Amino acid sequence: MKYAQLIFSPTGGTRKAAEMVTAEWSPSVENIDLTNPAVNYSKYKMEADDLVLIALPSYGGRVPGLAAERLAKIPGNSAKCVLLCVYGNRAYEDTLVEMADVAKKAGFSVVAAISAVAEHSIMHQYASGRPNQEDERQLKSFAKVILEKFKAGTLDEGPQIPGNRPYKKAGGAGLVPKAGTSCNGCGLCADNCPAEAISKENLKTANPKKCISCMRCVARCPQGARKVNGALVSVASLAIKKACSEKKEAELFI
Repeated sequence: MKYAQLIFSPTGGTRKAAEMVTAEWSPSVENIDLTNPAVNYSKYKMEADDLVLIALPSYGGRVPGLAAERLAKIPGNSAKCVLLCVYGNRAYEDTLVEMADVAKKAGFSVVAAISAVAEHSIMHQYASGRPNQEDERQLKSFAKVILEKFKAGTLDEGPQIPGNRPYKKAGGAGLVPKAGTSCNGCGLCADNCPAEAISKENLKTANPKKCISCMRCVARCPQGARKVNGALVSVASLAIKKACSEKKEAELFI
C-alpha cells in the first residue's frame, strides 16, 4: 500500500494545495509530475490498496487536455482516488466531473473530490496569496476525514460531484506569452514548457497551436522577460471581475 499524488501544476498553485492534503496522509508520498513531457507515464502502476490524489487546475472550467492525456496513460488498477480541482476563484464548472471520467477510464476508483482556490495564474489580483492559512486548515481537515474513512475501509466509490455532461466547450489558448528585450536566451522557458511549445531556436515566442497558456514560462523566467499581451489581459480581467468578486471556499464531496 502506498500514497501517491499525480499533479499537473505549471505555476505551483495546484501543487501547493495538493501538498496541504497529502501531508496529512503520510510523510512518504510518491510524486508524479504530469507537466513533464519526457516521462513515460505508463511505467507508473497503482494498486487497489493505494490512496491517490489527482490534482489538476481548472482551465476555463475544463481539465487541461495535456493533463488528461498523460493521466490516461497511468494504469489505475482500482486504486482509491481523490480528485483535487484548483481554480482561480471564478468557477470550476465541469472540471471535476471531467476529472472523474478521465480517472475512471484509466482504472481509478473515485471515492472523493475537493475543489480549492489558488491565485489566478494570469490575473494575479484574483485569489491573491491563496491557498492561504485558512485554506490550509480547511484542506487539512478534508484530508483527515478522507484518511480516517480510508483506514476504516468506508470510502465509497461514486461521490456526487457537481458539473455537467456533456462538458462546456473548451476555450482556446488565447494568451500566448512572448519574450521582451530583457530575454538573455538562457532557454529555461523551453526546458520547462509542459507542452513543448517553445523552440530553443526561437525563444521569443511560443507555438500558438501547442501553447496551453499555462504561464509556466512567465513564472519561471529569471529575467521576468516573458509576458502576455497587457491589453488582452485587461479585457479578460474585466470579463471575470464580477464572478471573482465573491470569495470562494474549498469544498469536499465524499
